[in-house]
Amino acid sequence: MKKRRAATRGSKLALAQTHLAAEALRKAHPGLVIAIQPVQTAGDQQGDVPLWKLEGVGFFTSRLEQELLAGRADFAVHSLKDLPAEMPEGLVIGAVLQRFYPEDVMVCRRPVRGLEEVANGARVGTSSVRRTAQLLHLRPDLVIEPIRGNVETRLNKLADGDYDAVVLARAGLERLGNRHWQGFCFDVWEFLPAPGQGAIAIQARSDDPEMIDLLGSVHHERTGLEAGAERRVLARLHPGCHGPVGAYAEIKEGKIRIAAFVADPSGHPFLREEICGRADNALQCADQVADALLSKGARKFLENHG
Repeated sequence: MKKRRAATRGSKLALAQTHLAAEALRKAHPGLVIAIQPVQTAGDQQGDVPLWKLEGVGFFTSRLEQELLAGRADFAVHSLKDLPAEMPEGLVIGAVLQRFYPEDVMVCRRPVRGLEEVANGARVGTSSVRRTAQLLHLRPDLVIEPIRGNVETRLNKLADGDYDAVVLARAGLERLGNRHWQGFCFDVWEFLPAPGQGAIAIQARSDDPEMIDLLGSVHHERTGLEAGAERRVLARLHPGCHGPVGAYAEIKEGKIRIAAFVADPSGHPFLREEICGRADNALQCADQVADALLSKGARKFLENHG
């Protein structure tokens, strides 16, 4: 079996996720040799710029996609939440690994058990307008301050006293083995994650059927359906990379529950919709959620902040 080349970002988290993907592929295909090729993306090169000030889309993914399209890599490993809803021509998502920990967490300098225990006027670090909108909707007294850098950098800034708390994806902490933080996990239905958050996506060229076949062996169908519904909401709303949008779907016993929100980054107004339906109608349910948000005026928030 020939060697396959994997493109990935060079951060510790991205490399950890790529090793998880490579391990799954090698387990499914004993003897498969995988060479991991770190690539620096536009988002990595502008690490001191707040996310909402970065121009364009796919600033954490397009450089990896260029490696794929140029034939310098056979597949690319992404955090699914970083992939724009519309795939470039010639590329497909060949597999989505089983998702764990889709929720956000608030890591705090002092022990707290929930958002209600966070001090009035606390300085919270995040560069996500999705997180900012939900935080200010729930706690308008909080002072939201931009923060960039990898997980370790953000935790160090917290420890140094630059912030009272930072909001991170739980999946990132778990994959880096960082389980000794103080703070709390948000309820995933009350504080909606980014579409696809917690899932690892493996992208390939559409004209490489052998690679697509290899990837099919590690695809997790339920995660693919859930994340696919979340990304369908994103596709219908067209929020761009900076839109204040969150979505989460969960399939149980043949039913899908899906919720999404659109808001002004200030947290007000705040639009949220949720429906339940048959799992085999997941995409139609996602369309209904998106259409309900649009009918309530979601477009004006997205045009101003997308």
